[in-house]
Amino acid sequence: MPPESVMVFCAGFGTRMGSLVSDRPKPLIEVAGRSLLDRTLDLVGGAGIPTVVANTHYMGDKIRAHLADRPVHLSHETPDILDTGGGLKAALPILGTGPVFTANSDTIMFGSNPFLSLAKAWRPKEMGALLLVVPVERCLGRAKGGDFSLGENGHLSRHGDLVYSGVQILHTDRVAEVPDSVFSLNRIWDSLEKEGRLFGTVWHGDWIDVGNPEGLAIAERIVGGDTRD
Repeated sequence: MPPESVMVFCAGFGTRMGSLVSDRPKPLIEVAGRSLLDRTLDLVGGAGIPTVVANTHYMGDKIRAHLADRPVHLSHETPDILDTGGGLKAALPILGTGPVFTANSDTIMFGSNPFLSLAKAWRPKEMGALLLVVPVERCLGRAKGGDFSLGENGHLSRHGDLVYSGVQILHTDRVAEVPDSVFSLNRIWDSLEKEGRLFGTVWHGDWIDVGNPEGLAIAERIVGGDTRD
């Protein structure tokens, strides 16, 4: 069974966006008239995931107002931002104890639904985490190279020409066991990699990093014009 809940990360400061986040949080930046957060939630809805949680911190009241009429649970982080691992841990009472999807809210993806692609490849007894990765040549707005390499058996290892798409499935038991309140999910991935339980599946759509002004300009050109470079 695929996960029945998803965590959408919305708490970050979006510092790479500069003045663009002076009056709104990054997830509410619009591309061709539609916010990044709404575009992510469109994919979530298309996959039929019943429980949706978004964490908030920077300008969290604006995200709350934006989602007021949508069935999205909020996990507000205060007084400190908790990073990805800490944010997921804090939201576990809402998400439940089983595996979950997680998604960043600063990308645009063209192609098959990434959540459905993950669900099809998910093997919960074998995998601690399954990351959706994209060949670096299909990534637009990316300021650096890849993150991972993929072995023949689907195991992921650090460094290579595959970029983490921002979407994954993760067992949460290890997240719950971390004693710290602030930590990155990289900590979980590193331990899973050592155990041979960090896996990846390649997604062959087009992926835009909209976490920086250059990526935003590319996304506006492509989405607004409905073209591909």
